[in-house]
Amino acid sequence: MTSEQDEIEQSSAPLIEHLIELRRRLIWAILAFFIAFVLCFAFAKQLFNFLVIPYQWALDWAGMDRSKAELIYTAPQEFFFTQVKVAMFGGVVLAFPVIASQIYKFVAPGLYKHERMAFLPFLVASPILFLLGGALVYGFFTPMVMWFFLAMQQTGGAGEVQISLLPKVSEYLSLIMTLIFAFGLVFQLPVVSSLLVRAGLLSSEALKEKRKYAIVIAFVVAAVLTPPDPVSQIGLALPTILLYEISIWTARMIERKRALAEAEKNSAGNISSAS
Repeated sequence: MTSEQDEIEQSSAPLIEHLIELRRRLIWAILAFFIAFVLCFAFAKQLFNFLVIPYQWALDWAGMDRSKAELIYTAPQEFFFTQVKVAMFGGVVLAFPVIASQIYKFVAPGLYKHERMAFLPFLVASPILFLLGGALVYGFFTPMVMWFFLAMQQTGGAGEVQISLLPKVSEYLSLIMTLIFAFGLVFQLPVVSSLLVRAGLLSSEALKEKRKYAIVIAFVVAAVLTPPDPVSQIGLALPTILLYEISIWTARMIERKRALAEAEKNSAGNISSAS
């Protein structure tokens, strides 16, 4: 056996070990999602009714009777597949801690101790910020959007036909899930920017200089991620701009801590060299 063949076998061995480890982590993640999906599907109707509550709040805001809230489905299989989507959505949320832990356990062995310690806070902050974005959608933004749509109804009378809002179950679920994912992703902005600053790929000054471009991009992204109405787009763009400002403040804090740590290190080095 030649030395070249030895090198090939030595390099392939770690690759096989990584693939085996990846397979094991994927199995645990998929198993967690499957169990969570089955559990959520068993309570899919209750979960969907929970998601309809913001629509009932919108009816209250519009001065309408919430007991008359009605959603329809126009295809025999529509509500069934809507429940499947609800279960998948809930399954991802419930299984996320397990999925995230499996990702971390796969990546962690390749990181230094200080890198693992720096990565952990972001691993915790990311789902919390996503939930905050989802809570904002559920508690305020969805009722506001639905109130806007309800206000467009026509009661009928002289010179106008009666036009009533009857949301389809699939379209309502698609709307609220789109908004939750859009806000959840946007709320990751401080996490992503902080990681880039820690890695030295971004600075607070660069963020400040690009602020005007960020404002334009915020409205463009909002137009892509949200339904095509001004309320949804403005409602996503404004929190995005606020989160961008928070990212600048967070970047400054990280840079100050880094500068203090370097100053302490330099002073300690000067003392040791002087002694």
